[in-house]
Amino acid sequence: MRGFEKYARQFFPPENPPMEWTKKNYIDHPPIWCSVDLRDGNQALVIPMGLKDKLEFFKMLVGIGFKEIEVGFPAASDTEFEFCRTLIEGGYIPDDVTIQVITQAREHIIARTFEAIRGAKSAIVHLYNSTSVAQRRQVFRRSDSEIIELARMGAIACAEYGEKTEGNFRFEYSPESFTGTEMGFALDICNAVTQVWKPTGENKAIMNLPVTVSHSMSHVYANQVEFMCRNLDNRENLIISIHPHNDRGCAVADSEMGLLAGADRVEGTLFGNGERTGNVDIVTLALNMYSQGVDPCLDFSNLPEITEVYERATGMRVYERIPYSGQLVFAAFSGSHQDAIAKGMKWRGDHPDEPWSVPYLPIDPRDLGREYEADVIRINSQSGKSGIGFILETQYSHLLPPKMQEDFGYHIKRISDRSHCELHPTEIYDIFMRDYVNVSEPLAVPESHFKQTEDGITAICTVEYGGKRQIVEASGNGRLDAVSNAIIKVVGPIYTLDTYTEHALEVDSSAKAASYVGIKNGDESLTWGAGISSDIIVSSIRALVSAVNRLLVKNADKQQNL
Repeated sequence: MRGFEKYARQFFPPENPPMEWTKKNYIDHPPIWCSVDLRDGNQALVIPMGLKDKLEFFKMLVGIGFKEIEVGFPAASDTEFEFCRTLIEGGYIPDDVTIQVITQAREHIIARTFEAIRGAKSAIVHLYNSTSVAQRRQVFRRSDSEIIELARMGAIACAEYGEKTEGNFRFEYSPESFTGTEMGFALDICNAVTQVWKPTGENKAIMNLPVTVSHSMSHVYANQVEFMCRNLDNRENLIISIHPHNDRGCAVADSEMGLLAGADRVEGTLFGNGERTGNVDIVTLALNMYSQGVDPCLDFSNLPEITEVYERATGMRVYERIPYSGQLVFAAFSGSHQDAIAKGMKWRGDHPDEPWSVPYLPIDPRDLGREYEADVIRINSQSGKSGIGFILETQYSHLLPPKMQEDFGYHIKRISDRSHCELHPTEIYDIFMRDYVNVSEPLAVPESHFKQTEDGITAICTVEYGGKRQIVEASGNGRLDAVSNAIIKVVGPIYTLDTYTEHALEVDSSAKAASYVGIKNGDESLTWGAGISSDIIVSSIRALVSAVNRLLVKNADKQQNL
């Protein structure tokens, strides 16, 4: 690919990093979460949310469990300002929730920001200015000392307005474009800000280290975070926050490694919304922890409803393959995957106290408000017999014999292949009922009576076939065998009875019986039929008749094609 020569590495890794964070294998506790959906996510929308949508979204975030929520850039627009006032004056902010607002390091913007949050019970004022080499040289064209002074004066203004404005305020500082900043300069500017704020154990300041633009692999960012955690002045009175963007597709990895490296807090959005490629997806990050047995302290147990509110309020769409949230992330179309999941679910049913370990399902879909039947086993031409059998068993209580499951599986695959579409569970069931169950043409046995004889059981059957109705009597070693022999007297010796199974079937709370019969053709292949009735004998006869009818149709089709 041409043009690669013009690119160079724009990140500044610390020299000889200790990389102590690499000795940790997992995150053992959740960070402080801060949602920036209503600011960073909102400003990235083609049509930003109105007041009504923002209020609904805020309530949803509170319901999920966020204790810190960045609600906007109050000085940016009247809508942002009005939203802050609505939240405060309308009493929408719970006592245990802190709102956060962002401001540039400019006094008139800081003044407007404090007007917006006047009277807040708990608010974080998030101050930022850009620090990267590219921004300093190309945009601001100021010396390093001037950039540091800009941040320091902004910090002083925040402290002064905080003193004279009604409410309870904490402070956060971001060296914006931190990942494109030399570590020494980042350290100097952050220390200059904290020297103004003088944080204490009772009033900690937040130092945010954003991946404003992702320039490096995730381990480099972790080394940068570790460097800051080890070298910042007054570290014990600072909350180290991270705010990864997803330019390189590494936002989740950046966040996880950043937490291992010493960060205490994560700013992100639901489903990774935000400018350019977006922010870190907090849903994914939190559920990664959940899947490792760590309570993320956020509730995504009704993820479909959260997704619906998000899509309606933002006009965005949650991609089908986005981890955990996407419509297809638990879906298995592959036959081998379906087989493993079906067997894994059966094993899970037999070992309910074991840790979750179902193949291909890193998390239980039901924990997120999803359903196995609708979300896990999906049927198309790539599917296998186990998946189709799983649907019939879990949704409709039909326990097909293994060889019948295979036969029906191929039947479904052929239909899906011809139609070039996925078949939903109801469609699969309808095909099963139409093509396998209680099939009464071209042959019917509407009535059967039995008597015990010295040779076994004699069946007296009414048989309808070829436009004729006749009474046929035959004996066998059991009722079904006797009826089968009666049918053979009518259609000829075209099959032998091979397999029979039955089980109770619950349909609409009424106990019925399901029977499955396999008959062996002249070429030794099996043809299957099923029967359903409240009477087990009737269901078994219906299964036999269904199998015979399917064989008769099959033989007629062969003759026609000769």
